Amino acid sequence: MPTPSIYVTRRIFPEAIALLRSVAEVRQWESDLPPPYERLLAEAKQSDALFTLLTDRIDAPLLAAAPQLRVVSNMAVGYNNVDVAAATARGIYIGNTPGVLTETTAEFAFALLLAWARRVPEAQRFAREGRWKTWEPMSLLGVDLHGATLGIVGVGRIGEAMARRARAFQMRILYQSRTRKPALERELGIIYAGLDTLLAESDFVSLHVPLNAETRGLIGARQLAKMKPTAALINTARGDVVDQAALIKALQAKSIAGAALDVTDPEPLPAGNPLYQMENVLLTPHIASASRGTRLRMAMMAALNIVDVLEGRAPTHCVNSEATGRRPSRAPA
Repeated sequence: MPTPSIYVTRRIFPEAIALLRSVAEVRQWESDLPPPYERLLAEAKQSDALFTLLTDRIDAPLLAAAPQLRVVSNMAVGYNNVDVAAATARGIYIGNTPGVLTETTAEFAFALLLAWARRVPEAQRFAREGRWKTWEPMSLLGVDLHGATLGIVGVGRIGEAMARRARAFQMRILYQSRTRKPALERELGIIYAGLDTLLAESDFVSLHVPLNAETRGLIGARQLAKMKPTAALINTARGDVVDQAALIKALQAKSIAGAALDVTDPEPLPAGNPLYQMENVLLTPHIASASRGTRLRMAMMAALNIVDVLEGRAPTHCVNSEATGRRPSRAPA
C-alpha cells in the first residue's frame, strides 16, 4: 500500500512533525499565515490526513473533493471551522485537543482581568512616553479585585479554573452555566445565578463558553445594558460570543467601563476598528493558550490523533466518534 500523506497547514513544533513523519509523508505550509482556501483544497485532494488550525475552513465542498481523506485533526479545543456533519457522513474522523490548555487559558484570562483592573498597559505607556514625573496620589487609579464580584459565564474546565483563581483573590463569584455545579458551590462558595442577575451584579464578567448556535451573540446590546457602568467584560472564549458592534457602542457610550479581549470578530480586526483606539480596552491577539509547554502539548495531541487513524484506530480525542472511519484509499481526486 502506498505511503499515507499528511498536509500540515502551518509551521508547528518539529517534535510534532517528526511524529507525523514516523507514519506518513508530510507536506507543510511554511508560513505564519494560513494557506489560501484554493491551496488547502488542492492539498486535501491528495491527503489521507489534515493537521489544521481554527483559521482553516474545512467545509463540505472540501471534504467532498478529498476521496482518500480519513482524518482532520485540529490543533485546538474548538472545531467550529469544520463541517463535522459532512465529515461524519463521509466517515472522516475529526480530532481536537481538549483539556490541555485549561490552566494556561485561565491564567491568561485572569492576567487580562488583573491588567485591566490595575491599568497595567496604560501605566506602561505613561512611563515610556516620559509622563512619569513624580508619585501622584490621584494618578492611574485602578480597581481592587478583593471584595469585587466576578461573574463567570460558562463553568466548564476553564471556567472552573478561573473560579479557583478568583477565589484566591477573595472575590465574590457568581456563575451561569447549562448545569448547576453543587460540588463547586460547596468547595469554592460560588453562587449560581441567571445571566441577567450575573450581569447586573458583577464588577467583572468573564466569558468561558464554547461557540455554538446557542452562544453566538450571547452578549448583545440587551445583555450589555444590564451590566454596571463600572463593570468590565473579559473575553477569552470566541469573538462571536459577543455582538461586537453592540460592545463598541456600549464602550463609546460608557455604559460599561471597559473590556479585555483576547478574541474578536473577525480575527485580526481590520485597521481602523474603534477597539484599537479605546484606552479602556485591553486587546491581545488570541494568545490565551500561548505558552510553549501548552502549545507543544496541543501540537503533539493533534499529531497523535492522526497517527491513531493512520494506524487503524479512532483518534484518542475524537469529536465525531460516530464516524466509522474511512478505509485507506488511493483513488484519484
